[in-house]
Amino acid sequence: MEIGIDSFASAMYGSNELSSVDAMAQLLDRIAFADEAGLDVFGIGEHHKKEFLDSATAVILAAAAARTKTIKLTSAVTVLSAADPVRVYQSFATLDLISRGRAEMVVGRGSSVEAYPLFGFSLNDYDALFREKLDLLLKVRDDEFVTWSGRFRASLDNLPVYPRSLQPKLPIWLGVGGTPESFARAGTLGLPLMVAVIGGETHRFRPLVDLYREAGRRAGFAPEQLKVGLHSPGYVAPTNEQAIAEYYPGYAELWTKLGRERGWPPVTKTQFDSLIAPKGVLVVGGPEQVAEKLLRHSEALGGVDRFTFQMDNAGLTHDQLMSSIGLIGKEVIPLIKQFVD
Repeated sequence: MEIGIDSFASAMYGSNELSSVDAMAQLLDRIAFADEAGLDVFGIGEHHKKEFLDSATAVILAAAAARTKTIKLTSAVTVLSAADPVRVYQSFATLDLISRGRAEMVVGRGSSVEAYPLFGFSLNDYDALFREKLDLLLKVRDDEFVTWSGRFRASLDNLPVYPRSLQPKLPIWLGVGGTPESFARAGTLGLPLMVAVIGGETHRFRPLVDLYREAGRRAGFAPEQLKVGLHSPGYVAPTNEQAIAEYYPGYAELWTKLGRERGWPPVTKTQFDSLIAPKGVLVVGGPEQVAEKLLRHSEALGGVDRFTFQMDNAGLTHDQLMSSIGLIGKEVIPLIKQFVD
């Protein structure tokens, strides 16, 4: 199982707002440290909001590529529906050259929808945009010269797209939430699947993961081609008690704020306790508890090839995040390898 971090490039640590310059510098320090600590992947999301600095994902990852050696660098996710697939490919192919073959991308429709009006698209076309643009992105990824036509973008008539990525086939994961059609689509296309589970109990996604694998099997893809990734909120501290004490206040503040925007009730400690329980989605605790939970989640989903922690939106300081990354590399990853072996 690959282990990594996903970040939204938050410029806020609880109520303490950083300058954008300082927040970006600290983010790049965390990516460089994750590489040194032996983590497998670091992802940057895409938002177009004041509190996040991740609107130009590939630029951040390119800066990180110059400071790292082995860690894979990916989006988490690229809002493909509101982007030009040709430019997306060019950006990540360039990143692949800079990083010497470490670039990947996770593409999706986006749960934060501010990109649609910003770039002149209608939410009424939410899924149609994604279907069409994914089709073009895969054609551009697979063929140097592209002939293509669609509804939302000008046609291409045997036009070349440059630069080409260093990797013969730039990895493109499909990011999904809970829509069965999205899981089936990923399987039919043979794309690796990144499942964002941010609430409830992780095992409830097993029927959807099974749907993905069955769709892939029917489309003729081998089981080893159908990778499953899992993205969830999490945090590692030296002890379970310390992890909960440090993580809960910021988590409750964030999700209560989101709740006011989306009509959810405020977060309670009882709800939080259910989420850090053995089957709950939050991967919060000391190294041993976290490793055990990741293995439990993997078993519940029939095998997980990659897990990424989302931890920088819970009011945690840069020092706390750095400490957590260090514990993941020094203790969690070896424990997982030990249990698997």
